[in-house]
Amino acid sequence: MKKNILNSYNKISNSNRTNFRWLNPLIAGGGNEKLRSEFLLLNDKAIFSNVSDVVMAWQTKTRKLIMRLPLLLLLTPQLTMAKQSDGYNEVTKTHSSETSVVSYGYEYVDGLKIFYREAGDRNKPVIVLLHGFPASSHMYREVLAGLAEDYYLIAPDYPGFGNSSFPDPKVFDYTFDNLARVMDLFLEQKGIDQFSMMIQDYGAPVGFRLAVKHPDRVTAIITQNGNAYKEGLSVKGWGPIFDYWKQKTPELETTIAENVFTFEGMKWQFTHGTQKPDSVLPDNWVLAYAKLSRTGQTRAQLDLFYDYQNNVLKYPEWQNYLRTYKPPVLVVWGKNDAFFPEKGAEGFKKDVEDLDYNILDTGHFALEEQAPFIINKIRAFLSSRNIR
Repeated sequence: MKKNILNSYNKISNSNRTNFRWLNPLIAGGGNEKLRSEFLLLNDKAIFSNVSDVVMAWQTKTRKLIMRLPLLLLLTPQLTMAKQSDGYNEVTKTHSSETSVVSYGYEYVDGLKIFYREAGDRNKPVIVLLHGFPASSHMYREVLAGLAEDYYLIAPDYPGFGNSSFPDPKVFDYTFDNLARVMDLFLEQKGIDQFSMMIQDYGAPVGFRLAVKHPDRVTAIITQNGNAYKEGLSVKGWGPIFDYWKQKTPELETTIAENVFTFEGMKWQFTHGTQKPDSVLPDNWVLAYAKLSRTGQTRAQLDLFYDYQNNVLKYPEWQNYLRTYKPPVLVVWGKNDAFFPEKGAEGFKKDVEDLDYNILDTGHFALEEQAPFIINKIRAFLSSRNIR
């Protein structure tokens, strides 16, 4: 009988095979209940019946295997394919757990498609997560999931970074003023006018520009190696770029590109100074290198390196903001950072009255090794200041 069924099935055209379905192929429940005869249906009409003992035995084994699988595993393909689009917003929910859902979407800002990750309830306090170089919002993946139960979090990618639009450097000015301008428009379009912000590396010059422009909007600052002090710039780490600020030459650009914009250069940035380099997720530098390998990226990133000198000129303005508006600041700083050493963290002691100071034995991307500690510190820090 089995042979007859398979021979008949093989004679049916491929276009019609998609219309087949087994009627109750796993109809039996648990215990000693026996499988009943099954029917192979075509367009809801039975064409084969009296399934052989061999087929029924296979069904029994399959049923037992499936019953051992978690229900969430069976549902995952459907969950990950859920997508919705609504005008300027395109959102795809792709990561879920018992306590949080992280969504991924786009917001069209000034002709640019800005990618973002978000999690949590919009009615709860907001945390804006601003990433560094050479990273993207991907660096905040654990923070998004870890704090979504208590906060609404949103992490955008800057133009030219991550999954956001990468406009040609010939038509888009890659300066920190311009990145901050786009992020300001992004937050306005998302209706976010009161928020704490987490800053790391490039997130500091972007975030402090937002804070100075809208001091009434920022409720707290979390800095993970987000610098605002000259003493927080390592001469050894920044040496070639200091020279580049003095003289913008093709030779210096080549030297910087050959030492920074390589696969090994990306890996080094994520693993240098860490306690367990082998435990750092390789996706970090694989994704960073893939994005930096696009045509025009070297020019865009060199333009930002050159413009960083204007951030240093703004340090006194940002420090004055801290003294004047007195936002509470949480410092969670990797002390082995080759670019922003511990002295950068110490600088905040001079200007911040309400300071929670934590130095961690790790590198530039402290979240890669210290995410659980940092997430718990953020929750306790904000909650103790009634930001909850």
